[in-house]
Amino acid sequence: MDANVVTNGLGDVAHAYEIRMSDYEASTNATLMKTALSSAVDGSVLCAEHQYAGKGRRGRQWLSVLGGSLTFSVLLRFERGLQSMGGLSLIAGMAVARAVNRHSRHSARLKWPNDILVGYRKLAGILVEVQGDMNGSAFAIVGVGLNVRLSDAQREGIDQGVIDLAEMGVTVGRNQLLADCLRELHVTLNIFREQGFSALRDEWMAMDAYSGKEVSLLLPNTLAVHGVDCGVDDTGALLLSGGNATPTAYSGGEISLRLRTHE
Repeated sequence: MDANVVTNGLGDVAHAYEIRMSDYEASTNATLMKTALSSAVDGSVLCAEHQYAGKGRRGRQWLSVLGGSLTFSVLLRFERGLQSMGGLSLIAGMAVARAVNRHSRHSARLKWPNDILVGYRKLAGILVEVQGDMNGSAFAIVGVGLNVRLSDAQREGIDQGVIDLAEMGVTVGRNQLLADCLRELHVTLNIFREQGFSALRDEWMAMDAYSGKEVSLLLPNTLAVHGVDCGVDDTGALLLSGGNATPTAYSGGEISLRLRTHE
């Protein structure tokens, strides 16, 4: 990874980012969170060649492979507070999927709220961590982990179906891919900051891998609810229909989504 190559790849949006490369990090999100609390500016990016204690959702570990992953975090500051961030993880996932789709004949799609899938196998994940006031100054750390080339042993250590860019026949270098992810994030963020998630909702739903399918949601209290994925509302909350009833909206960081299987 080379910050100068990435900056050159950003072209006319290079001004929006301040990029730093690191050989090793426990967690790019954790490191960037510390600098965000001091002087780091909006658009600060930390990319690690190897991340040995990366975080996924619900306390899971994100496995990062030396030379075989693209692992980075971006600091985004919001002056209208936490209340203006609804749907941020969804638009971040959409930006990464757009970047991948520039180079792949296998369409990357989205799993609510923060996964990028190809053929129902996980290619990348998003972890958003926030701090600040509800209506004042606040910031988000958007962490991205993308599988570039996994070994068989590494695949066996992951508790779900995964895919990597090598298997998809994608040969673009990681520097260019990072630049493409940041360019797409810049485009979606401009719309998101000005108009909110509702302006991007239709595009997100067009990329929803589970749209119209029966699914199960495991809630934070370990209860499961079942229904049909009806997309998302204007805030990014999942809409789940159970029969003829009006779809119910579900939001929150501890909800997981799985394809429902009938016994």
